[in-house]
Amino acid sequence: MKTAPPSRLHRRTWLLLSLGLLATAAGCKGSAEGGGAASGKVKLTLNWVAEPEFGGFYAAREGGAFKRAGLDVEIMTGGASVPVVQMVANGQSDFGVVSGDEVIIARARGADVVPIFATYQTFPLAIMAHASRGANTMADVFAGGTVAIEPGTPASAHLKKKYGFDKVKVVPYDGGVARFVVDKEYAQQCFITSEPLAARKKGAEPKVFLVADEGYNPYATVVITRKALWKENPERVRAFVRAAREGWRAYLDDPAPANAVMQKLNTTMDAETFTGAAAAQKPLIENAQTKKLGMMTRERWETLGKQLIEVGIIDKVPPLDEYLVAIDE
Repeated sequence: MKTAPPSRLHRRTWLLLSLGLLATAAGCKGSAEGGGAASGKVKLTLNWVAEPEFGGFYAAREGGAFKRAGLDVEIMTGGASVPVVQMVANGQSDFGVVSGDEVIIARARGADVVPIFATYQTFPLAIMAHASRGANTMADVFAGGTVAIEPGTPASAHLKKKYGFDKVKVVPYDGGVARFVVDKEYAQQCFITSEPLAARKKGAEPKVFLVADEGYNPYATVVITRKALWKENPERVRAFVRAAREGWRAYLDDPAPANAVMQKLNTTMDAETFTGAAAAQKPLIENAQTKKLGMMTRERWETLGKQLIEVGIIDKVPPLDEYLVAIDE
């Protein structure tokens, strides 16, 4: 199995954001703002390849939820070079999937995108260490050895602020598990549905510590659209959300049909891994606090904005009322 790097949560849109290109893109008009939105044909651009983290969207398409909502949804897979935020902001795609912190960063840079559905209620990024090390907390992991982590992301900045990184050797995360498997003193960041499964298949026994438990818990696999589309056709956006919610309910109840479709699109993952990943992510998508799939709260977005300022990612929090829209009213 080819392990997909956790950087899919942030994509290489980071580069576009840091260069300020999204501010320009936000003011552009694209094809999706014309006939596509009116005809029921819309594009959803993912920030990675077909995997269980997008299972509910495929279930909504394959099970007919999108069709019943009057939508003909084309799902476009993404990758490291696909600038999802820019594509949505300039109208190349009606909807896109990004991370929650990416939404606020984009808004701070001038991109007029709004979040409408948050799949992961618990941030799926984590740090994994060998169980044999006996670490019981994240603090134990950062007390010695080597930790591979992707530099420059809000999550790594949060962990550095909290733990200092002065007692460990920090190296760049390379997207695989080869070194982890052979080095018992080596810990690394991971996507809870990916690298731990890959490491176990190679004989290692990782212990996983969620970044969310360390106080940094942005929504993930967040669907965004342009605010202009929301203003022009709010019922179209609401229809997408209702159908996505129906699709995710179906996927959580039985992931097998959508997994079979996604596996044909992503042959680097076997059926066993699709099944394992779907099971691993389920409690991150739905738990006792989840009143409605895809739900978002004002308080969570407020906290995230403050944290991004605290770690120096943005200088000013964009006003909440400018990008939070009342989808479920």
